[in-house]
Amino acid sequence: MEVKKELYKACEAFISEKRSNIHDIMAANQRALENESKSSAGDKHETGRAMLHLEMEKASQQIAVVSEMQEVIERIDFSKTTDQVRLGSLIISSSGNYYLSISAGLIKIGMVEYFAVSTFSPIGNLLLGKKKGSVINLAKKQITILEVQ
Repeated sequence: MEVKKELYKACEAFISEKRSNIHDIMAANQRALENESKSSAGDKHETGRAMLHLEMEKASQQIAVVSEMQEVIERIDFSKTTDQVRLGSLIISSSGNYYLSISAGLIKIGMVEYFAVSTFSPIGNLLLGKKKGSVINLAKKQITILEVQ
């Protein structure tokens, strides 16, 4: 359970860092937009403003994705264990270790590597509902679930 707690904290940190980076980008774009407003260089001015507005819109979409990640992570109870893979499960398999949570990628705890994957990812979707001993096929590769925590 201690490993699951560490993985959970790593996912929370991933979300926090991502949110912070997006806010920094939005703040920088807002400052650039204000500076662009002070300029009046015709078409170049309008193109610059349009590009900044597009960047702000993209950052807003990224904030929505991060908010969805936050909602998913808040639904995880890392203290629960079951024999069936579900949100919050730690899966030890023949091809690696997976934490079914959010798509945060590689997380290293001590000397062991884990992959935080979403239930919507190809591997996450295949793992969902499986039990110890189950075999899944991903990209022409057979993966055996050795343990579910």
